[in-house]
Amino acid sequence: MNIFKLKINFEETSKPSLELPIAEGESVLDVCLDNGIELQHNCGGVCGCSTCQVYVNSGMDFLQDISDKEEDFIDRAINPRINSRLGCQCVVINGDIEVTLPDQHQFLGH
Repeated sequence: MNIFKLKINFEETSKPSLELPIAEGESVLDVCLDNGIELQHNCGGVCGCSTCQVYVNSGMDFLQDISDKEEDFIDRAINPRINSRLGCQCVVINGDIEVTLPDQHQFLGH
């Protein structure tokens, strides 16, 4: 199994960027949860909501292709962008990636 680098940036300026290992076949959500990084996932990480949305800054080609279902949920996300993906669906296949996590305060109370 190959290990790659996951760089995580935060919209919340009080949080410094992190660089963590991510294994081939592992999702961004998995790495966040394993490292105590708050990334909402109301559906439990099964591509059933849009709360784990992240922005992929680089390495989009190193992720599994986006599904129609994921695209539908991104359309419902808060502030979706052209580089939006769901953290639970950002599964690394063969390279380093860099993402930005949206401000998680927008989900408080959900």
